[in-house]
Amino acid sequence: MPTPLESLVSTGTKLWLDSVDPDLVKSNLEFGATGATSNPAIVSDLIKTGRFDDDISTLVEKGLDDEAIAWALTDSLVSNAQKSFAAINEQTNGNDGYVSFELDPLLEAADCELSTEERSAKYIETGKQWAAGHTNRMIKVPATPGGLGALEELAAAGVTLNVTLIFSAEQYQTARDNIWKGAQRREDPKTLKSVYSIFISRIDAYTVKKISELSDAAQGEVGVLNAKRIWQENQKFWSDKGLPLQQEMIFASMGTKLPEDPKDKYVSALAGSDIQTNPPEVNETIQNMSGKTFTSRIAEMPSEAVQNEIDEKVNFNQMETDLMEEGLKKFADPQNSLLKLIAEKR
Repeated sequence: MPTPLESLVSTGTKLWLDSVDPDLVKSNLEFGATGATSNPAIVSDLIKTGRFDDDISTLVEKGLDDEAIAWALTDSLVSNAQKSFAAINEQTNGNDGYVSFELDPLLEAADCELSTEERSAKYIETGKQWAAGHTNRMIKVPATPGGLGALEELAAAGVTLNVTLIFSAEQYQTARDNIWKGAQRREDPKTLKSVYSIFISRIDAYTVKKISELSDAAQGEVGVLNAKRIWQENQKFWSDKGLPLQQEMIFASMGTKLPEDPKDKYVSALAGSDIQTNPPEVNETIQNMSGKTFTSRIAEMPSEAVQNEIDEKVNFNQMETDLMEEGLKKFADPQNSLLKLIAEKR
């Protein structure tokens, strides 16, 4: 009998791990994971364990400052994870087996004095820098004005992209169109591989707090409905482009945030296509659900009445604005914490 995660993968879902912890990469490969993602919070948590103190000491001895040490550690952790997934990348001819490397979140910090154009230029510069020489590394760029403005040039340069912090169809559309424009400037557009990370559970936590007038039937359904609508749009857009590699959605923020929700709520609802990037604890919880079997539910939509209610009561533009404000704080704060932690380790 297949394990729960084997059952999930058999529906057509690609399972990625939201961590580059070497031990967790190994165990999740055994679960069926075929890729991974990283961010400063993940790197910071790994450094707190003390397992990388010797690496920090070596980098200090080389005369690197705190910021350079943070990026060197991130590069090393992501590179090591890439090695674990390299065979999958080769076997799938570049369709899977990637590890995401997040660019500098401090470009989106509230005290960043750079203009939007200057931020885009920095994303382009560092995106090319950290992508160079890597086959199965995805460069993670946020769906902010500065990040979106960098995508065409990065795609044209052949960089494999993961656009993150997507909450709305408008963000997704801008990201996708900019990447497709860039891809058509390549010598061979058919080399394009891109993914679009849509956040799910944060939306439902938001509607519980901010849109209490939703009925019981509609409350808790907004995140999944939003993701499925964008997934449908993504499927339709790429269907006639003739590309050999899939341009996919990453379903992110998959851990439940409301205590009453079943732990497999989002994993079950979005099973059947594209990529789920799950925190280690989510994968472990799912794997321990004895006898759990998943079926493809990605094409299942809420009732027409629920969809109409959500469209009537949810201001999606306002929701994007509010969640981006919250998301950017969560985006930048861990990088500051990482830098502080490294300074303390000196």
